[in-house]
Amino acid sequence: MKKIVFTLLISLFFVNFSNAQLGGGGGEVYLNGDLIDAKFQGGDIEKFYDFIIENFDVSSVERKGQIIFTFNVNELGEVKNIRILRDLGTNSAIELIRVLKKAPKWEPARRGGKPISVQFKMPLTFN
Repeated sequence: MKKIVFTLLISLFFVNFSNAQLGGGGGEVYLNGDLIDAKFQGGDIEKFYDFIIENFDVSSVERKGQIIFTFNVNELGEVKNIRILRDLGTNSAIELIRVLKKAPKWEPARRGGKPISVQFKMPLTFN
């Protein structure tokens, strides 16, 4: 029902800005190995948007527009470092943070077989 209440436009999102991992000696940047993206409940970013839609209280949105936010999925699959870059009022920002904090663990991204932290930057548009 909430899907009908508001339209979530996935207009522009930047996914998987992975943090460079420091390797062994000398502080060299470790970039070897293929990157495997983080997965949310076995799916992709669309599945995470579904989670947000299902849990977000749209009555907290004070006006039409776009919320832009970032967060990290750390090596343990936890959502950390949540930042609201653009909001639609304090209540909508607080509600989005509440939803992101209750998100189940992700399967962390991997590079060279080792889990790494990645950053996501995402929009939510409310009409």
